Amino acid sequence: MKNFALTGLAGYIAPRHLEAIKKTGSRLVAAVDPNDSVGIIDSFFPEASFFTEVERFDRHLEMIRREKSGDAIDYLTICSPNHLHDAHIRLALRVGADAICEKPLVMNPWNLDVLQELEEEYGQRVWTILQLRVHPSMMEIKKKLENADSKKRKKVRLTYITSRGLWYHYSWKGDIERSGGIGTNIGIHFFDMLMWFFGRADKNELHVRENNRMGGFLELENADVEWYLSLESSDLPSEAEGKTTFRSITIDDEEIEFSGGFTDLHTRVYEEVLAGNGFGIDDARPSIELVHQLRSMPLTVNREGTIHPYVQKLHG
Repeated sequence: MKNFALTGLAGYIAPRHLEAIKKTGSRLVAAVDPNDSVGIIDSFFPEASFFTEVERFDRHLEMIRREKSGDAIDYLTICSPNHLHDAHIRLALRVGADAICEKPLVMNPWNLDVLQELEEEYGQRVWTILQLRVHPSMMEIKKKLENADSKKRKKVRLTYITSRGLWYHYSWKGDIERSGGIGTNIGIHFFDMLMWFFGRADKNELHVRENNRMGGFLELENADVEWYLSLESSDLPSEAEGKTTFRSITIDDEEIEFSGGFTDLHTRVYEEVLAGNGFGIDDARPSIELVHQLRSMPLTVNREGTIHPYVQKLHG
């Protein structure tokens, strides 16, 4: 049985991590969050220690490491706001644990180099959650692409619409300094998926950047990609009636709608991590470099044939 601790217990994504820890036969020994609305823990690990101050949490993890009582953690799960990921990963390594960190692993690419040095220094690993790589539909696409004619470039359109209320912009997620904005917070999984499918990004264009919308064009090694991200419920298509989220990828006019199938993906990623086969820093690097570029690059004049229909509509 492996011992876990967790940062960001009150957050939206924490229950999926709690479930993954439980389903893999592991144990949560401690958790921290500045907010104390964490009753969800009673459904999973009611005996876990809880802290509202990361300094006391840090001290507790160091104490149980030194006591050698069997409570020392093997993994620190990180569900805290994006700008804290780097610091909490370092905390994990310092107390002798591997880190399992939600996306994005860090905000800036240069932090990855230091983390790789710290992995070597402490003899621990940094893992991240790239759950689309274990989504059955995405794995099937990956397999088909590997068996197809690799010389033929693909024409791809990615659409991800997930409606969010006003609260989003009053939380850390709406603060670009803490979340990185919609491309970093919402889009990074899809950029990782696209580069996993089609290779490195050779050209990157940004066609629209708003608080709730982002769209552009990627020239990947083996594909041309029109992409669009939105938090606006008004962008949901008619086929998504009654739903709050729509995910679709079209490859050479073949559309795969994959709004479902997300409930157990974290558990599958945990299973891979515990087996030593999870996704590490090198896996995360390309998408982190891409979203970092998107945060600062200027808008590009749309080019014919590379414009997502939603972007065309916005520009009239």
